[in-house]
Amino acid sequence: MSETHFGFKKVAEEEKAAHVRGVFDSVAGKYDIMNDLMSAGMHRLWKQYTLAVSGAKESDRVLDIAGGTADMSLAFARKVGPKGYVVHTDINQAMLTVGRDRLLDKGVVAPSLVCDAEKLPFTDNQFDIVCVAFGLRNMTHKDQALQEMNRVLRPGGKLCVLEFSKVAPPLGKLYDWYSFKVLPKLGEWIAKDASSYQYLAESIRMHPDQSALKALMQTAGFGHVDVHNMSAGVVALHMGIKC
Repeated sequence: MSETHFGFKKVAEEEKAAHVRGVFDSVAGKYDIMNDLMSAGMHRLWKQYTLAVSGAKESDRVLDIAGGTADMSLAFARKVGPKGYVVHTDINQAMLTVGRDRLLDKGVVAPSLVCDAEKLPFTDNQFDIVCVAFGLRNMTHKDQALQEMNRVLRPGGKLCVLEFSKVAPPLGKLYDWYSFKVLPKLGEWIAKDASSYQYLAESIRMHPDQSALKALMQTAGFGHVDVHNMSAGVVALHMGIKC
């Protein structure tokens, strides 16, 4: 039986998705509030930058993977307009429901689908842009997921991977203190769930750093990959182009 990591723990590969699902089932209702608190609102700027760098324009076809509460889907929908479309997806039904309701509340009609990024139910060359924001690190087989994202992009299409990454060394100790001492406490106070935010901190440490993720994307078929560090490497945007 093959094993993978769930935070710092080892679990069977076939069990990881269920563990991740449990985390997001627990935090879905407080997810956006916690994002604002954890990042002091900076996640909004990181996402705005991702949208700008994506070059999304009217009539584009966009796939939002691990779209959760739909902030990226909503932002892309405003860019592509009625001539384009956005497909909002997540593997977790609780998160997807929150996101679908947000889209409807904002007057945006977009399909919201439960789907596994490692087995995307879309045809080859279907999308102009694929975006995954703060979701790749939770996937069991990141290489397989990236290959699937490449498959559904048209030639010349862009993949935007916005994810926590490796912080600049001078900030390492402070970042560790914040991650392992403060985040779980915030989770306990606001979401009534310290363990899910302990997992968050651990999952960030287990995620490939900037250069390793760039190499994974190149292996998956992205001929050109740019890395944009933000907030001293707390977050990085990897922009890959399908050649």
